[in-house]
Amino acid sequence: MTETRIHEYDGSTERNRTNSSAAESTADETESTADERTTTCPECEGRLVTDTEHGETVCEDCGLVVEQDSVDRGPEWRAFDSSERDSKSRVGAPTTNMMHDKGLSTNIGWQDKDAYGKSLSTRQRQKMQRLRTWNERFRTRDSKERNLKQALGEIDRMASALGLPDNVRETASVIYRRALSENLLPGRSIEGVATAALYAAARQAGTPRSLDEFTAVSRVDKMELTRTYRYVIRELGLRVQPADPESYVPRFVSRLELSEETQRLARELLDNAKDAGITSGKSPVGLAASAVYAAALLSNEKVTQSQVSAVADISEVTIRNRYKELLEASEGVTA
Repeated sequence: MTETRIHEYDGSTERNRTNSSAAESTADETESTADERTTTCPECEGRLVTDTEHGETVCEDCGLVVEQDSVDRGPEWRAFDSSERDSKSRVGAPTTNMMHDKGLSTNIGWQDKDAYGKSLSTRQRQKMQRLRTWNERFRTRDSKERNLKQALGEIDRMASALGLPDNVRETASVIYRRALSENLLPGRSIEGVATAALYAAARQAGTPRSLDEFTAVSRVDKMELTRTYRYVIRELGLRVQPADPESYVPRFVSRLELSEETQRLARELLDNAKDAGITSGKSPVGLAASAVYAAALLSNEKVTQSQVSAVADISEVTIRNRYKELLEASEGVTA
């Protein structure tokens, strides 16, 4: 009698497990169906987009309004210019790796005025100056933070001089922070590691600059830069692809004030050179400058080798040798 009850109990347990698993699968199917319903249009199965300005969800193919009167998560105030937006905003700037404290510290403004715009008295101005001095001292707690502050200032200065975008500066700041945390700086200068981090970040982002350009704005020489750069990428395991000569072409064409046709021809010459296999082991800056010079000759635009040499910071001998190779490679591919 006891065995029969045990078997009956086991059977009911199995049925309960089966029912629960079936319910779970049904719930999963319902959730997936709901997800599909919210991302696809019920009429044409097109993609739905959310219009935050009007609070609607519409289909970008047929224009069907699927949802309206959604919650507006933006600010309750309106602003018509930047000054009004700054005065009404109640939040600060986002955190960034380009500052040693990630932008979380407080700065005391340089204007000696109160909240009403009135000038401070002489005694109050002296007090504010002392507060600024102590605030600047307290922003860096130890030698590592002082090191990081100096290095990030160097990165920002060199990036501004080279015209590099903010994403390159952010990446360079992250690389330098990693080098500092892994104790790669002893025996090397702060400027050298900062320049190497910025050089690696520029190459990773596809906006490279030549070593000569970096040397012109850096406080270290070319030999120290190359040595520190190799050390940093080896120790941090960074994957940096070889610089593409085509990435230099738009900048050279813009500085020489050449036409879009010249830029297109320069890219074609470099593509033909890659197909012919003559770009390996050659300087990408020299190849780009030679391609621009050859393309200008083909487009009947007046440009001299000395002008291209001054813009690309490469010798005229290199331009003469490389542009002949590019033309020969292009003739070989065309033939």
